Amino acid sequence: MKEFVNKLYCMDNLELLKQLPSNSIDLIYCDILYNTGKKFKDYDDNLGTPQEAVEWYKPRLIEMKRVLKDTGSIWIHCDSNLSHYLKVEMDNIFPIFINEIIWQYPKGIKNSTRKEINNHDTIFRYGKTNCYTHNVLEEPYTKDQLKRFKYEDEYGRFYWDTRRDKDNNKIRVKVYLKKNGTPLGDVWYFNFAQGNERVGYDTQKPIELLKRIILSSSNENDIVADFFMGSGTTIVATKELNRNYIGCDINPKSIEITEKRLKE
Repeated sequence: MKEFVNKLYCMDNLELLKQLPSNSIDLIYCDILYNTGKKFKDYDDNLGTPQEAVEWYKPRLIEMKRVLKDTGSIWIHCDSNLSHYLKVEMDNIFPIFINEIIWQYPKGIKNSTRKEINNHDTIFRYGKTNCYTHNVLEEPYTKDQLKRFKYEDEYGRFYWDTRRDKDNNKIRVKVYLKKNGTPLGDVWYFNFAQGNERVGYDTQKPIELLKRIILSSSNENDIVADFFMGSGTTIVATKELNRNYIGCDINPKSIEITEKRLKE
């Protein structure tokens, strides 16, 4: 496996996947083609009908399952053009559905008279077994959450004790405020990549989004793979977090941009 690690590959991802050893990768994240039918500056986002798109993805997903470790997980980033089709296909391929993450982003200023403005993507997370790696990440409590913890014990710890039993009677059960915050939910808000982070590649994702995924589902020195590398954000985040990477994209511009970002 060493010969494949910490390298970028400009080739069809299915060809690369077939070369990789089974049970060798700890985390796979792919911001796939959404099949919007649009022709972007950097790539053509058109795989045909939704059924044709899923058929194109199917052998790739099967290979991703093969190379994923039993302790690994796969995150597939898409939007409403394919999400419901992909969910069904991934349910057929991967034994363990872990959860669905909603990435909410600013909706900007747009004119929409026929429907509500789209301002979220969907990320599906699956595993091969129930032994997948999961590191609990926390976020600060909100003001409303903190209001509940209005009592203080002799050690200076805050708690609340207003739980009720099945007959709606109060029972004295102290629930203490954890110092670090509350575990993440499944709706994440991040802005788009901005400022110095922008590298001039269409549909670039923010690095903080990728760091959250990598921290949640891998440990230092693990192998993280992105087979739809695009602007290389996954690879940069992986290196910054002391993991090993495998990056693949069929677009030479993707390789060029990612190599530059790694050097910087």
